[in-house]
Amino acid sequence: MKLYKTSKGIYLQDNQSVYQLNYGWDELVNRDGLHDFLKKALQIAIKVTGSDWQSHLLPPIESQEVWAAGVTYLQSRDARVEESQSSGGSDLYKRVYDAERPEIFFKATASRVVGNDQDISIRKDSTWNVPEPELTVFANSNGDIQGYTIGNDMSSRSIEGENALYLPQAKTYDKSAAIGPCLTVLPEPISKETVISIVIKRNNEAVYSDSTPLSRMKRELTELVGFLFRELTFPNGVFLMTGTCLVPPNDFTLIPGDVVEIAIDGIGTLTNTVAHNK
Repeated sequence: MKLYKTSKGIYLQDNQSVYQLNYGWDELVNRDGLHDFLKKALQIAIKVTGSDWQSHLLPPIESQEVWAAGVTYLQSRDARVEESQSSGGSDLYKRVYDAERPEIFFKATASRVVGNDQDISIRKDSTWNVPEPELTVFANSNGDIQGYTIGNDMSSRSIEGENALYLPQAKTYDKSAAIGPCLTVLPEPISKETVISIVIKRNNEAVYSDSTPLSRMKRELTELVGFLFRELTFPNGVFLMTGTCLVPPNDFTLIPGDVVEIAIDGIGTLTNTVAHNK
């Protein structure tokens, strides 16, 4: 089942049928047994005909924060090591990949998050900018994973590579995070054979594309969420981006007008156009 947040309300897609739900977003998603609850909600929900609601999509977030985990894939570790060679910080990424404690950092408040078909931003003071496709989990206030969405953890690699202590500036700025198009709620944990893919288009032509299965992630999703909740509370739940699995080559940087399409099996496709912040 897929939950869509729109300017006209919340919609639930179950197979090919779509229903409108009479709930607020925070009230709806932050509960135990979300999948079972939605199954019951279908019995009193209003079935929708037509697709007009799809033109009013918002990111599937309200008062939640977005956090992110780093260096959970070998390809991400190698990319971070290479970009940090000159600053002397490359050893940090080698160590965290093998360490018991993962790298977890704050990414965005809801006001800095964009949704499907909205613009994402690159920093004007960065010369090397890339998208980072990531499976993103939603955990409720009890720390239990209830749903999944697609995340784009935009990264200013020239800033992060200059000094590892600049990570917050490289990662956190207006429109630096995109999630969507929906929150997918499954009866069982997502399969490790789920494929994540990305296509970057420039002037309507693909300039980079790749894909990888979720099984390439070194850490477990529950492990990452467990570390996030060790000393933090999230009254309305939280989104956690679970790490970068695909990295464009070092000679590539995003420019305004590029279109980033990230797809995850069973969830959908998140599409964003690149722009400078105004």
